[in-house]
Amino acid sequence: MTKKVAEKTLKYKNLKTEIQRMWNMKAKEISVIIGATGTISKSLRQYLSNILGRQEIKVLQQTGILGTAHILCQVLMYVNYKT
Repeated sequence: MTKKVAEKTLKYKNLKTEIQRMWNMKAKEISVIIGATGTISKSLRQYLSNILGRQEIKVLQQTGILGTAHILCQVLMYVNYKT
Protein backbone atom coordinates (compact mmCIF):
# COMPACT_ATOMS: atom_id res chain seq x y z
CA MET A 1 0.00 0.00 0.00
CA THR A 2 2.91 2.37 0.74
CA LYS A 3 4.21 1.81 -2.78
CA LYS A 4 0.81 2.76 -4.23
CA VAL A 5 0.69 5.99 -2.21
CA ALA A 6 4.15 6.96 -3.46
CA GLU A 7 3.14 6.09 -7.03
CA LYS A 8 0.01 8.28 -6.87
CA THR A 9 1.97 11.14 -5.26
CA LEU A 10 4.41 11.15 -8.17
CA LYS A 11 1.61 10.79 -10.71
CA TYR A 12 -0.26 13.88 -9.51
CA LYS A 13 2.75 16.06 -8.67
CA ASN A 14 2.59 17.90 -12.01
CA LEU A 15 -1.15 18.51 -11.63
CA LYS A 16 -0.61 19.95 -8.15
CA THR A 17 2.12 22.25 -9.46
CA GLU A 18 -0.08 23.40 -12.35
CA ILE A 19 -3.01 24.15 -10.03
CA GLN A 20 -0.72 26.15 -7.74
CA ARG A 21 0.57 28.13 -10.70
CA MET A 22 -2.86 28.76 -12.27
CA TRP A 23 -4.66 29.78 -9.09
CA ASN A 24 -1.63 31.38 -7.37
CA MET A 25 -2.26 29.50 -4.14
CA LYS A 26 -1.00 26.49 -2.22
CA ALA A 27 -2.45 23.09 -3.09
CA LYS A 28 -2.36 19.95 -1.00
CA GLU A 29 -2.57 16.44 -2.37
CA ILE A 30 -4.69 13.99 -0.41
CA SER A 31 -4.11 10.32 -1.26
CA VAL A 32 -7.20 8.23 -0.64
CA ILE A 33 -6.27 4.75 -1.82
CA ILE A 34 -8.53 1.80 -1.14
CA GLY A 35 -7.62 -1.63 -2.47
CA ALA A 36 -9.98 -3.97 -4.31
CA THR A 37 -10.56 -5.93 -1.11
CA GLY A 38 -11.06 -2.83 1.04
CA THR A 39 -7.50 -2.49 2.32
CA ILE A 40 -6.53 1.05 3.28
CA SER A 41 -3.24 2.85 3.79
CA LYS A 42 -2.00 3.57 7.31
CA SER A 43 -2.17 7.30 6.67
CA LEU A 44 -5.78 7.36 5.38
CA ARG A 45 -7.21 8.71 8.64
CA GLN A 46 -4.66 11.55 8.62
CA TYR A 47 -5.50 12.44 5.01
CA LEU A 48 -9.24 12.35 5.65
CA SER A 49 -8.87 14.75 8.57
CA ASN A 50 -7.68 17.37 6.03
CA ILE A 51 -10.99 17.20 4.14
CA LEU A 52 -13.95 19.21 5.36
CA GLY A 53 -16.99 17.20 6.35
CA ARG A 54 -17.33 13.72 7.74
CA GLN A 55 -16.12 10.66 5.85
CA GLU A 56 -16.56 7.16 7.16
CA ILE A 57 -13.83 4.71 6.23
CA LYS A 58 -16.31 1.84 6.28
CA VAL A 59 -18.41 3.54 3.58
CA LEU A 60 -15.33 4.27 1.46
CA GLN A 61 -14.24 0.63 1.73
CA GLN A 62 -17.71 -0.59 0.80
CA THR A 63 -17.75 1.68 -2.24
CA GLY A 64 -14.35 0.35 -3.35
CA ILE A 65 -15.43 -3.26 -2.98
CA LEU A 66 -18.71 -2.67 -4.83
CA GLY A 67 -16.84 -0.92 -7.64
CA THR A 68 -14.50 -3.89 -7.94
CA ALA A 69 -17.46 -6.30 -7.99
CA HIS A 70 -19.13 -4.24 -10.73
CA ILE A 71 -16.01 -4.30 -12.91
CA LEU A 72 -15.62 -8.04 -12.36
CA CYS A 73 -19.26 -8.67 -13.33
CA GLN A 74 -18.86 -6.63 -16.51
CA VAL A 75 -15.71 -8.53 -17.50
CA LEU A 76 -17.28 -11.92 -16.80
CA MET A 77 -20.43 -11.03 -18.78
CA TYR A 78 -18.25 -9.90 -21.69
CA VAL A 79 -16.23 -13.13 -21.59
CA ASN A 80 -19.40 -15.26 -21.48
CA TYR A 81 -20.93 -13.24 -24.33
CA LYS A 82 -17.90 -13.82 -26.57
CA THR A 83 -17.88 -17.60 -26.05
